[in-house]
Amino acid sequence: MDARFLGIAELVEAPSVAVVVDVMRAFTVAAWAFAQGAEKIVLAESLDEALALKARHLGSVALKDGPPAPGFDLVNSPGLLRAVDLGGRTVVQKTTAGTVGALAVKEASLVLCASFVVAEATARLLRTRDCDSATFVVTGEDGHADEDLACAQYIARRAAGAGTDATEFLRRAGESRAAAELAEGVRQGVHPDDVALCLELDRFPFAMVAALEDSLMVLRPCTGPSLTDEASV
Repeated sequence: MDARFLGIAELVEAPSVAVVVDVMRAFTVAAWAFAQGAEKIVLAESLDEALALKARHLGSVALKDGPPAPGFDLVNSPGLLRAVDLGGRTVVQKTTAGTVGALAVKEASLVLCASFVVAEATARLLRTRDCDSATFVVTGEDGHADEDLACAQYIARRAAGAGTDATEFLRRAGESRAAAELAEGVRQGVHPDDVALCLELDRFPFAMVAALEDSLMVLRPCTGPSLTDEASV
């Protein structure tokens, strides 16, 4: 598989297949939201839109980066989210990098949102769709976030069928600037377990597919037969 690794600003046109990577923490949080029972995640363009979408979707909850804020129910932390029951609910998510990256490629034929916790399921879906090429969107630090790049490179190798050891990729992520900022409390809305939870390889058995639904970019888990039946490489 031909893989390209680009920052959000480097996207000049929508690719056919896009894998949007945000390890710390948007798409680790999204995976946890599905694990906690969320039906779907609506990706918002702005904080104001997130609150407007929450108001339009009865029973939904809004989630953002940083500290708690009026109108928002959750913050972008897997450690805090894992104790929340989201059974059957819609989550409206707005973050500084992950959701921006997904919205930037909303016209792509296939958009996957990924992190280490869904790495193998993501790679497997790329394999089962026979994707000859994919653009990996490295969302953090203007495309230079090493935790996102490491995860993207790992998924690309797994999608190509390579029996790749994840150890070095996880080490890079664990030593990244984002990991240090989370561990040192530089960022707000953080649980002490966030970094460790972001580095749990293949915690969940589903990939996450984003697609336009009535003009909104909606993220859903994908656990179809194509994922569960294929033997691991």
